[in-house]
Amino acid sequence: MSTLKITDIIKIADLAKLNFSDEKLSALTADLENIMKLVEKMNLENTDQVEPLSHSIDISQPMREDIITEKNQRDIFLQNAPETLAGLYIVPKFLETE
Repeated sequence: MSTLKITDIIKIADLAKLNFSDEKLSALTADLENIMKLVEKMNLENTDQVEPLSHSIDISQPMREDIITEKNQRDIFLQNAPETLAGLYIVPKFLETE
């Protein structure tokens, strides 16, 4: 079983650019440790005969006919764009720096 240390949480928080008080770090460490224990406990269960579900209730979504209800107005919308190419909006590159 892996154990988390406060230094691990500080490193993860730093990577995520988050700051926590010492009290929060202790609580967060305990909470994450409990989550990891639960995941380990769930991993011990044999699920070989369990079929995957897309929903917890056995339901099916009714399908409707795919009918076009509006006319194509792409050219009208693109007229307001400052720059387009082949029917696409061209946007400037943006990179955040520290």
